[in-house]
Amino acid sequence: MSSTTAIGIDIGGTGIKGAVVDLSTGALLSDRVKLATPKGGSPRDIVETTRQLLGMVSTGSAGGADLPIGVCFPAVVKHGRTMSAANVSEKWIGLSAEQLFEDGLGRPIHFVNDADAAGYAEAQFGAARNVPGVVLLTTLGTGIGTALLNDGLLVPNTELGHLEIDGHDYETRAAYSVKERENLSWAKWAGRLQKYYSTLEKLFTPDLFIVGGGVSKHHQEFLPLLSLSTPIVPAVHRNNAGILGAAALAIGFAGV
Repeated sequence: MSSTTAIGIDIGGTGIKGAVVDLSTGALLSDRVKLATPKGGSPRDIVETTRQLLGMVSTGSAGGADLPIGVCFPAVVKHGRTMSAANVSEKWIGLSAEQLFEDGLGRPIHFVNDADAAGYAEAQFGAARNVPGVVLLTTLGTGIGTALLNDGLLVPNTELGHLEIDGHDYETRAAYSVKERENLSWAKWAGRLQKYYSTLEKLFTPDLFIVGGGVSKHHQEFLPLLSLSTPIVPAVHRNNAGILGAAALAIGFAGV
């Protein structure tokens, strides 16, 4: 193990995943361990489950007990505090979460928003690698998460899924969960996505859009229906993006 090796942990509303990552290649050097997120998503329960997962990942690889650790979480993260909460308990709001995890794990960590971690993973190992200029990653799932990169550097906590368009917080109109809930056709959903990405295009003039989230594996069903000036491509890393990005940020590649 070396300074290009770290542990990434991705905390989500339904599952907590982690693995040892080779940061020179983006390859996993251990099995990806996944545990269910405790019902209710309370701080105490999530920290305890994360501690259990870290023990499993660390004991499953040589040198794991001494590796840097990155943790990504579904919240705005400001100076180690969680300023919002998505699909977890509202008790996280305003909490000194980074310190809470460090106390519970008995290890220093680097703590970051989950969409930011996914975006940084794409910059290091995926669709945004060596792409100059402004790249916007969007994760289409329960909500819409975003990551903004400029020449590979991350601008954290953009939360652009909450743009107000036509009087709506637009993730309530265009997230993949809305497509499923309203039983929208691919074409009908793409119409909503068109309005969303056109607005982002107008505001940021990006050089590349990257679409992540589980639905990106069906990208051929909806991306060709969009008419944009900006290239738009599916993410390379879906299930492992948070793990990779959290691990990469843990060893200081990003300076955030």
